[in-house]
Amino acid sequence: MNQEQEPAVPHARRQLKIGINLPSTESSMAGKSARWKDLLAFAERVDALGYDSLWVPDHLLIKWQEQIKGTWECWSLLAALAAVTQHVELGTLVACTAFRSPALLAKTADTIDEISGGRLILGLGAGWDGPEYSAFDLKADHRVDRFVEALQIIVPLLRTGRVNFAGKYYRAQDCELRLRGPRPEGPPILIGAKGPRMLGLAATYADLWNAEGPVQQPEELIERQQAGDAACRAAGRDPSSLGRSASIVLKLPMKYGQNGQPEPPTDEQIAELVQTLRNYARAGLTHVQLWLMPNNIAGLEWFAPVLAQLDRDAA
Repeated sequence: MNQEQEPAVPHARRQLKIGINLPSTESSMAGKSARWKDLLAFAERVDALGYDSLWVPDHLLIKWQEQIKGTWECWSLLAALAAVTQHVELGTLVACTAFRSPALLAKTADTIDEISGGRLILGLGAGWDGPEYSAFDLKADHRVDRFVEALQIIVPLLRTGRVNFAGKYYRAQDCELRLRGPRPEGPPILIGAKGPRMLGLAATYADLWNAEGPVQQPEELIERQQAGDAACRAAGRDPSSLGRSASIVLKLPMKYGQNGQPEPPTDEQIAELVQTLRNYARAGLTHVQLWLMPNNIAGLEWFAPVLAQLDRDAA
């Protein structure tokens, strides 16, 4: 960050919160594998440019397009990011409850919420059938059943500070969170969900639901939003009370000058991207986690005028 530049504060008045996915997976920073110094610089720019949130994946090994890729560990990164950023919300997209003791996960989340000054969004999910389970000796069976029990520990611990639970897969006997983080009921909870059972859990426990992605077009969300509304009604909940989010892929139409540096976006390019984001808001989203292409500092800075235009429109 330029020392003379004051960091911008994310704008709560935006109809649609604009988040960025941290490129912490192998080869995900515009084809390069980021080290900590790269991720630190990236996070500082996200914080300074006025993005609303920064999201960290929770994987240990990822099989993607028939390739195995590594990634930096989620909660270690979040603790560091909480200490070096000032304004941006920090989220897990999403933390797999099968990787850690549910009670320990709640304790970790509450501690990082304290470090960040109340900026954590706790994204939770049941995981998927990836190579990390066998490689790291993790339990891969009955993932949703395990997730149900994990929620019965994590949610009351964060909301009340106490839980006493004994299930088939997990136990937390007379467990307390002491000390507590800055928010009496803990951080907001996001649940990544697609099928009917997981959607029912999101409608029951979550503040924010993340649709499975990444999403390429707003039209992909129509049926998913209808399913989310139905899950809320079945749980006796007003559908409008459940925030909606999704990871969105945005290929930036960047052009480069003779000096090899990106040219700034044109007014037409800004208007087109603003309209794209408005379409996602109209599709029911309240928060997006962007995969910019390229997902590096140059992409963050090129996209920043779109944020400025969104703020002008909201003023």
